[in-house]
Amino acid sequence: MWAMPALNVEFSERELEDLRQIAKERGTSMKALVREAAAADIARHRALQEGAEAFRRFFAGHAEEFAAAFPDDEPPAEGEAA
Repeated sequence: MWAMPALNVEFSERELEDLRQIAKERGTSMKALVREAAAADIARHRALQEGAEAFRRFFAGHAEEFAAAFPDDEPPAEGEAA
């Protein structure tokens, strides 16, 4: 696995102070705190993508059932007035 040795990220003075305080409260370094937050966001993003894909597959596999259950939500057929 390739790792970037450093990444410069700019924060406002308020954000830096908040990060320092949170890191102190958690007994960790600012670097570890920011890395953990980024890793958590990456994991959350992947989970949302996987969930959305699972929903699309489920919906596609049950399209006829959804159409029957919610006929008013179906788009008009070709040539049919909207």
